Amino acid sequence: MSKFNSEKLSVEYRDCVTATEPIISRKYTLTHSDFTGELFLTIGTQFAWDKVNPKMRDEVLGEWVTHENCLYFNVFLYIDQGEYDLTTATKREEVFRRELPLALTAIRYGDRFLFYLYPDLNNPLIIVNFISTYPPLAKQEVWQTFNSFTT
Repeated sequence: MSKFNSEKLSVEYRDCVTATEPIISRKYTLTHSDFTGELFLTIGTQFAWDKVNPKMRDEVLGEWVTHENCLYFNVFLYIDQGEYDLTTATKREEVFRRELPLALTAIRYGDRFLFYLYPDLNNPLIIVNFISTYPPLAKQEVWQTFNSFTT
């Protein structure tokens, strides 16, 4: 895993989202530059599809969701939809797994004002959805909480 560098993180708010509200309907799009190592976090009420590279599809998407009065953080990772062979898709999954702690740290740090105002947001489970056409790679996993990804 790469080491998180807060100086390489840019944060943009959209759709009337501020640093402290709303919580529900808040969506995160994290992209990066392979050349500079910069991270770009867009926080809005919709995912920032205009920031997603349609050829690479290496973004991390996240959102706060409630289900039966429980709050959790839902993450979506695009592995494939049939455009890669199993070997390549498996390598993509491995890269996502290796880099996801950095991505979650970046999201937590990038939205630190919200977490400061609502410290209980550090406690809900993080549910990670691996999106793939290959059954061994298409899965949903419970990861830790944001308490594990503070800087």
